[in-house]
Amino acid sequence: MSGVDEDVIAWRRHLHRNPEVSFEEHETSAFVASTLEQLGVEVSRPTGTSVLGRLRGDASGPVVALRADIDALPIHEDSGVEFASQRPGAMHACGHDGHTAMLLGAAKTLAAEGVPHGEVRFIFQHGEELAPGGAREMIEAGVMEGVDFVYGCHLWTPLAYGKVTAVAGDWMAAADFFEITITGRGGHAGLPHTAVDTVACAAELVGALQHIVARRIDPLQPAVVTIGSFHAGDAPNVIPGEARLAGTARSFDPDVRGLIPKLMEEIGHGVCAAHGASFELRYVYGYKPVVNDAAATELVRSVVRDELVDLDPIMGGDDFSAYQAEAPGCYAFVGAGGEYPHHHPRFVIDERALKIGTRLHVDVARRVLG
Repeated sequence: MSGVDEDVIAWRRHLHRNPEVSFEEHETSAFVASTLEQLGVEVSRPTGTSVLGRLRGDASGPVVALRADIDALPIHEDSGVEFASQRPGAMHACGHDGHTAMLLGAAKTLAAEGVPHGEVRFIFQHGEELAPGGAREMIEAGVMEGVDFVYGCHLWTPLAYGKVTAVAGDWMAAADFFEITITGRGGHAGLPHTAVDTVACAAELVGALQHIVARRIDPLQPAVVTIGSFHAGDAPNVIPGEARLAGTARSFDPDVRGLIPKLMEEIGHGVCAAHGASFELRYVYGYKPVVNDAAATELVRSVVRDELVDLDPIMGGDDFSAYQAEAPGCYAFVGAGGEYPHHHPRFVIDERALKIGTRLHVDVARRVLG
């Protein structure tokens, strides 16, 4: 194992022990900035919790941006690893600690080699897990000005270690988020006829919303409507006056994306009216779909060795799409095979994947710079 590989694992474990959730990555960004400065990389702070590193050559040439997300999730860790989170209620349960460490490893390698011409930018982005995401703020701060090519990769546990996928076209879905408030009339659980039962109404609405995908959208168009949170009441003998639901919608087609909240309004008002309750929807358009540029993807595929496999698009989302709106880009997945899925309290990665991810950052940058 090389010195860079050892550093990447050590950096990843440090970050894993000290996770910070979206838009609160103060220690994480400080650690990244300090490490880059020690490596001789020019450092700036586009936002309070993000970092931009730059390596500039002596001559003009292409500008390639490499991106890693740095935030953790509000999950209490139960993985059992010796370097588990020391912050209750926060955990790197998606692999962003590995993404950060791999990009630091790439920075170390490229800084040692030097950049003869052009420029490499290292984007350490905050807030990927919380819509509307940190990428928009980074772009507004100018991190993509003059960029000719943007690349990022995600450690992916459903993909076996030693495999890499980079697929042109639609790759990850648009990710939108919503909150629903159902208001009724509270009352005694033994006298339901004197109340408007928001729990019964909300329960029916959860099922009714699944008909959006099952019956109201072309079955050849992929879409998801998921309720991830249901809160109502505190006591077993009280009918609560309010119920709150929260969830996410995923799609690729712009027309389908626009139709989903309209159907939610239609169905929500109808179900609630039948129960005598009122309905309110707060809908946030989050990330656009990740669509990999064909030429950019072919370049990434050209530096992958025997690991390359093809996968179908997924309904997960990522605000890497914001960078792709500014420059041709590709978002690849690096196999990190694990037993538990992303966002699970027992999520772990195969750390051998870090070496592959680091190498891809370096090789992509080299290839773009020619």
